[in-house]
Amino acid sequence: MYPVPVHRSRFFSRSVTSPRTPTGSLETQDERLLAVLDRDFRSAAERAGSWLVCKPGCSQCCYGPFPVTALDSHRLRRGLARTDPATREEILRRARDAVAALSEGYPGDRANGKLVGDPDLLDRFFERHASLPCPALDTSTGRCQLYEWRPVSCRTYGPPLRFSDEKAPHCRLCFDGASPETVERCRVEPDREGLEGAMLADIGQGGESWGTLIAFALVREP
Repeated sequence: MYPVPVHRSRFFSRSVTSPRTPTGSLETQDERLLAVLDRDFRSAAERAGSWLVCKPGCSQCCYGPFPVTALDSHRLRRGLARTDPATREEILRRARDAVAALSEGYPGDRANGKLVGDPDLLDRFFERHASLPCPALDTSTGRCQLYEWRPVSCRTYGPPLRFSDEKAPHCRLCFDGASPETVERCRVEPDREGLEGAMLADIGQGGESWGTLIAFALVREP
C-alpha cells in the first residue's frame, strides 16, 4: 500500500565524515544544521515550483520505518520532552506498539535498537513493515506531532537529491510527468558544508553506522 522510501536506507551514510570541527553545544550545532537544511530545501522548492507537491497533511512518506542517526535520536527525544504530557504519552504509546511490531526479525540489537546488516537486508525488513505509521504521525490529521524536531531524512524528502556522487530519487508523488532533464535541474545536495557529518563524528557515530529507527529512538535511553 505504501512505497518504501528506499533512498532513506541506501543513502543513509550520506555525510558521516567531515573535516570540519563542530563548535558550540550539541543543540546550538543542531540549530545551525537545521537552518542550513531549511535554506537548502527552500532553494529546492523554488527550483521545483509546482512539480513539488508536498504540503501539510500529505503523509505517505510517514509510513514504513527507515534509519535515523544518533543526532536525529537526540533531537526527537528533545522534542518529545517539550511536548505536552498528553501528546507525549500518546506518541510513546505508539512508539512502544511499533517497537513490539518491529521486534520479530529485527536486523540489529533489539535491546538498544541499533541497526546492523547490509542495505539489502534492511530494505527487505523495511518492506515487510511498509504500512506501519511513524509513531510521531497523527493519522487522523496526517500531521507530524514532532515536526519541529523531525529527522534530517524527513526534512529533505521530496525533491531529487544528491549525496556526494550518488543520486537519490524524489517522492513519487512529486514531479509527475516531469522530464528527466527537469528532474536533474531541480536536484540539490543538502548540507554541502558537511555539518551533519561533523556532528555525528563528534557524538560517536561515523563510518557505515546505520543508526536506529524512530520508534526505538523514542522509547530507549540514549
